Amino acid sequence: MKQILSIAILFIGLSTVAQPKKTMPNILFIAVDDLRPELNCYGASQIKSPNLDKLAAEGLVFNRAYCNIPVCGASRASLLTGTRPTRYRFIDAYTEKDKDNPEAVSLPLLLKNNGYTTISNGKIYHHQKDDKEAWDSRWFPKGNIRDYQLAENIKKNASANLSEIGGAAFENANVDDTAYFDGKIAQKGIADLRKLKNKNKPFFLALGFMKPHLPFNAPKKYWDLYDRNSITLPESYVQPETTPKEAFHNYGELRLYGGIPKKGELSEDLAKELIHGYYACVSYVDAQIGLVLDELKRLNLEEDTIVILWGDHGWNLGDHKLWCKHSTFETALKTPLIIKVPGKTNGAISNDIVEYVDVYPSLIELAGLKIPSTVEGKSFVPIINGNKSDKNWAVSKFKDAVTLIKGDLFYTEWTDDHGKAYARMLFDHKTDPLELDNLAEKPEYQNKVNELAADLRAKWGKDFLRKN
Repeated sequence: MKQILSIAILFIGLSTVAQPKKTMPNILFIAVDDLRPELNCYGASQIKSPNLDKLAAEGLVFNRAYCNIPVCGASRASLLTGTRPTRYRFIDAYTEKDKDNPEAVSLPLLLKNNGYTTISNGKIYHHQKDDKEAWDSRWFPKGNIRDYQLAENIKKNASANLSEIGGAAFENANVDDTAYFDGKIAQKGIADLRKLKNKNKPFFLALGFMKPHLPFNAPKKYWDLYDRNSITLPESYVQPETTPKEAFHNYGELRLYGGIPKKGELSEDLAKELIHGYYACVSYVDAQIGLVLDELKRLNLEEDTIVILWGDHGWNLGDHKLWCKHSTFETALKTPLIIKVPGKTNGAISNDIVEYVDVYPSLIELAGLKIPSTVEGKSFVPIINGNKSDKNWAVSKFKDAVTLIKGDLFYTEWTDDHGKAYARMLFDHKTDPLELDNLAEKPEYQNKVNELAADLRAKWGKDFLRKN
């Protein structure tokens, strides 16, 4: 009897030890505001971003990832629902998922409904209250959104919000990293990882970093990484006459800051100072992301965690004599997208075209869940598995402009409410990567333009022209 009891106790003990771990992976979801793919992992760059480069060396870098709309609120809502922007849905920075597409089950809500702990820190949706049922907890740093540390800027900014003229467009302050929002967001993420470490359920931890969004505020040590004399204006610092006037804008977002002229071009010195500030902010946010990734490793969570890093859209740093996003040039549409999947990625670079509506179905497939029928993107898991994609296109839009990216061709139409074009541009990146020679009105390209126009309408989404 004693022997039988001993065997039973041993069996129970072995059963306890052998209980399976959770099979669904954790997901560390890192969004970076206004980050363009000007990083060494995308080719030689002046920007010092060792932590993002290290992540790229362990992950998969998508060299041709494109946002579906180059403005933060709409881009984020589109990505998080896996649904495309239309003429009437996901329009601008102030987009709310709950208003524009309330029927869609968002990525975090689907994960939450399937046993994940979901946490939103920093800027994930543009509005903190949006999609509130999707999160177990939400947190955002306290303070004015422009987050100045120098007294002069604080005074000039007063209670201004992002639609009012405030302090300077950049700030070089001799402060610690945690003085600014992104340092606080990193520390909150680290604290959450420590709490989540011993939970017996998977997590979706979303960290939304603010820089390099305007104003370009970063601690002095990151400004000191760069020599202003080595900074040059982009080669595409020109607006050719063949490019439709509709393609350009007055970069009104930048003009809401002190020290920026209200019209006309910027001086060369000011332009270089802005580029310097942008670089400093990228290095600053890179350091904060590095702290989070180091903690993930220290906690032995790396092997159970997918890490995905994305910028919500591109950004013009004087390209085409433009600043900010809000255009359909590649500089505003092309984005950094890096994913690290334990056991699957090893620093490869993919030149397959992917778009942001593809992120949702990819993460859901990696989690082993069913992709909802409302999702319009296509999973890029086959690319992660080392296969070529059979999809060589993406569609992006901003206001009336709609762009089909197909192979090396970038074709844009400005259309009215009925889908009729009133301006066009076409660039062939094989011969014109800077997008300076518009081919759309040249007689020898009319057959190609007609072909692309039909293809654009076939791919821009079934609801593109529908008002409700």
